Amino acid sequence: MIRVRFAPSPTGHLHIGGLRAALFNWLFARNTNGKFLIRIEDTDIERSKPEYTASILESFSWVGIASDEAIVIQTENKPDHMLVAARMLKSGTAYKCYCTQEEVQTRLGTNAAEGAGYVMYDKKCRPANNGPLSSSEIETSERPYVIRFKIPDTQHEVSFNDLIRGPITFPIDQFDDFIIVRSDGSPMYNFVVVVDDAMMRISHVIRGEDHISNTPKQILLYEACGFALPQFAHLPMILGPDGHRLSKRDAATSVLEYKYMGYVAEALCNYLVRLGWSHGDQEIFTREELITHFSLDHVGKKGAIFDQKKLDWVNSVYMKQLSAQELIARLVRDCDVTFRERVHGWSDTQVQGLVDLYKERVTTLVALRDVLVPLYEGPIVYTQLDGDSAQRAQYMRQAHDRLLQLDDTSAMAIEQEIKKMCTELAIALPLIAQPLRVALTGGIQAPGIFKLIAILGIQESCNRIMKYVKGEVHG
Repeated sequence: MIRVRFAPSPTGHLHIGGLRAALFNWLFARNTNGKFLIRIEDTDIERSKPEYTASILESFSWVGIASDEAIVIQTENKPDHMLVAARMLKSGTAYKCYCTQEEVQTRLGTNAAEGAGYVMYDKKCRPANNGPLSSSEIETSERPYVIRFKIPDTQHEVSFNDLIRGPITFPIDQFDDFIIVRSDGSPMYNFVVVVDDAMMRISHVIRGEDHISNTPKQILLYEACGFALPQFAHLPMILGPDGHRLSKRDAATSVLEYKYMGYVAEALCNYLVRLGWSHGDQEIFTREELITHFSLDHVGKKGAIFDQKKLDWVNSVYMKQLSAQELIARLVRDCDVTFRERVHGWSDTQVQGLVDLYKERVTTLVALRDVLVPLYEGPIVYTQLDGDSAQRAQYMRQAHDRLLQLDDTSAMAIEQEIKKMCTELAIALPLIAQPLRVALTGGIQAPGIFKLIAILGIQESCNRIMKYVKGEVHG
């Protein structure tokens, strides 16, 4: 069975690049009837924090992704990590290194100790080499030591077939006897990843291309431990408009930021999956369609450019497809728990009607809120219109009086009455419709004015019209 995993580190919030990698893993598992697993890689004790773990899991909950098995916490596997390390010491595929920092510095130069550059370890402590301690001293020594992996002497290269990029080969002389367990007893990243993936029976490792350089070391560890080797697939990076790695200047990197900014979870996922993957020219997918069509064969090799305008468009498409009730529920849940209180004077029917009216004109839930709350409060600044203000005021008074006389207050009846008035006065509809928009909303950019009057109600609309006419602002 295909088993994949996503393994975030709780040293920060889940970012959108991480979410895309998780989505690719999740879709691959769903498409192949496999299993998707989550592992929290918290071995960086100093930087890992419970609040980041909670944030990561909240992000997954928001987008509707869950682990098919119990979530694995990496630090809880330390006994297994150390057991494997002990087996490697016994088999001779790893060894204890007692070299101190000062000794390494003396032999290999300043850079090796200070980290200003990388100098390959000289295998001083390898068995049969003349290490800092004799064999008898090693048996009884209480000096601290690290455990190093013994790079095979008879192997010249490490090769693997990347499911996205094809064959990749690394000369083995690029690697030294790297450390797998620190002197404080904490295991290193490349080592614990291999042990954990083997324990979780991971069949495919799908991750970002920044992990390509880790892959040959991990393959060597798999082989030395006798573990089954998974297949690897490395995803292209998400890039900013300048072609460089995405930064906070280009986009909000935290998934939860997009939640708070009013993006629809399904829209964000749709957009991220399309960054680096395609199915013909189709842009909008249901989740079922993504599962059906997803394949690593259609993942590109080049970095994908993050386009904020494209994300906004995708989000607007999803918003149009959602009911007013669902949009209100998501707005309150994800962005502004006080929204309904801020428009408390409107009935549920009015709020839903206005959401349906304005959702065609905005791209996020926050933008929807930011147009509805000011609409509820009423305009305090009005767009200045050209033309004869006295004549315009006269037209508005007539519209006010005719609206108050209507028995049928539907949008259709309101439209018929205003158009009838225009015919009788021999004037163009915009001479009435435009100042009506200004009176009701403060601006000329508004949805259908007749629907807006019907939803706000005749009395409220007429009150706003008269406020405008009386010159409380200069119309």
